[in-house]
Amino acid sequence: MRIYVEGIGLIAPGLPDWQAAAPVLAGTVPYLPAAVVVPASSLLPAAERRRAGVPVKLALAAGQEAFANAGRDPAATATVFTSSSGDGENLHRICEALAGAEREISPTRFHNSVHNAPAGYWSIATGSREPSTSLCGHDASFAAGLVDAFAQVVVDQVAVGLIACDHPYPEPLNEQRCIAACVGVALVLAPQATPRSMMALEVHIEAAAGVPTVMADPALEALRLGVPAARCLPLLAALAHGTAARVDLGYVGALQLRVLVTPC
Repeated sequence: MRIYVEGIGLIAPGLPDWQAAAPVLAGTVPYLPAAVVVPASSLLPAAERRRAGVPVKLALAAGQEAFANAGRDPAATATVFTSSSGDGENLHRICEALAGAEREISPTRFHNSVHNAPAGYWSIATGSREPSTSLCGHDASFAAGLVDAFAQVVVDQVAVGLIACDHPYPEPLNEQRCIAACVGVALVLAPQATPRSMMALEVHIEAAAGVPTVMADPALEALRLGVPAARCLPLLAALAHGTAARVDLGYVGALQLRVLVTPC
C-alpha cells in the first residue's frame, strides 16, 4: 500500500520554508539555527488573525505552503491535525486566571483552549467542509498523525493534508514539559501518483521498538529530540534526498513506524 507526497510545508528554527529547508536537509547546505518568525496567515479575516495563537499560525503557515506546492484546493481536501502541546501559552494564561481572585476567562482564550482550534481556524481560512481529525500522541504525535492520514488515504482513496505543530510552554509548565522551539510541518498525501508527486511512502507498524532514525547534523538532531513535531525531520530529509530510503519513527508504547520512501 503506497501513498504519494505531493506537497511539503515547513517552518522551524533556521528552516523558514520547504524551499530553504530542502537543501539543508539533503546535506548540500549547512544548517544555521535561527529564530522562528511565525507569520500571520493571509487566509484569515482580520478579526480571526487577532485571536489566533501561535499553534494556529504555525499550522496555517505550514499547511498553506504544502497545499500551494501540491497545487491542491485545501477546501476540497480532508485534514489531520496533530500536536503534542496544543496552545501552551493560552493554557498558562487560563491557569493564571483560575488561580486569581476573579477567576474570569475570556471567551477568546476559552475557544482557543480546545485541541482542535487549528482545525477550526483552518476550516474558516480555507472554507473547507471536508472531514478533519485532531489528535495527540505525546512525543509520537507526528507518527500518530501519519498513521491516521495514511489510513484515510488508503481506505478512502482521497487526498489528505497532514499538519503537525508544537511550540514551547511558558514557565512553570516548561519545567514539567520542555518543548525547545516552534515547529510546524505539513504534508499533502494522495492515493495515486500525479504530475505533482514527489515521492512514494509505505508505512508499516512494527511490533518491536528499535532505534529511531537520527539526523546526522548534531544541531538538527537536537531539534528533532527537542520538539515532538520535529520528529518528522528524518522523513523530510529522506524526501529532500529524493532517493530510496528507510526511516524509523518512534511510535507509542513498544511500537515503531517503518516508513519506506521510494521515487515515484
